[in-house]
Amino acid sequence: MSDIAYDPEADAAYVTLSDAPVHESAEVSPGVVLDYDAKGRLVGIELLGARKLLAPGAWSRAPRGAAPNKRHAAE
Repeated sequence: MSDIAYDPEADAAYVTLSDAPVHESAEVSPGVVLDYDAKGRLVGIELLGARKLLAPGAWSRAPRGAAPNKRHAAE
């Protein structure tokens, strides 16, 4: 599963790679946050300031609105 959502108000894009809940997040470079499950597998990518980070392309046609809520393991 791979899905892209874009929130124009926050200028944030989120790429969902798995339905697994997020256990841990790490900002790996300015504006790039990787989400991991309990086994350390990558489940999502959050891009803050997406217009500056991403070249024009398919992401700009992603569904608009708030980025999906990340499910955390504690939920």
